[in-house]
Amino acid sequence: MRLRIVLPDRIRLDVEVRRIVAEAPDGSFGLLPNHIDFVSALAPGILVYEDSAGRERYAGIQAGTLVKIGDEVRIATANAVLGDDLEILQRRARTVFREAEERERAARSALARLEAQMVRRFLELEQTP
Repeated sequence: MRLRIVLPDRIRLDVEVRRIVAEAPDGSFGLLPNHIDFVSALAPGILVYEDSAGRERYAGIQAGTLVKIGDEVRIATANAVLGDDLEILQRRARTVFREAEERERAARSALARLEAQMVRRFLELEQTP
């Protein structure tokens, strides 16, 4: 099977794999090469895959969608962290995802302030004789 992890701005991973274990909101599931075509939402967590050499690898996923069609599995996610050591990957993923959430929160806050300023300006223009 070919596993592709796709981020909004790039392909984060594109490898041949023997198996995949992922986590959906209602529990984890596994995919093997002959699995039927499949679509699932992914919960934030650790995706486990076995590469073509038989080594277990990991990807921290910040939620997303998994689509399996034929011999290809695509995962669309906002962010992914890759690694070989599960403990190190978990720490790194927590840090990376927390930083991304903080940046997103700051951007939403700045946008809300900008919108409020625009509304105030429009109200000021309406009140001008």
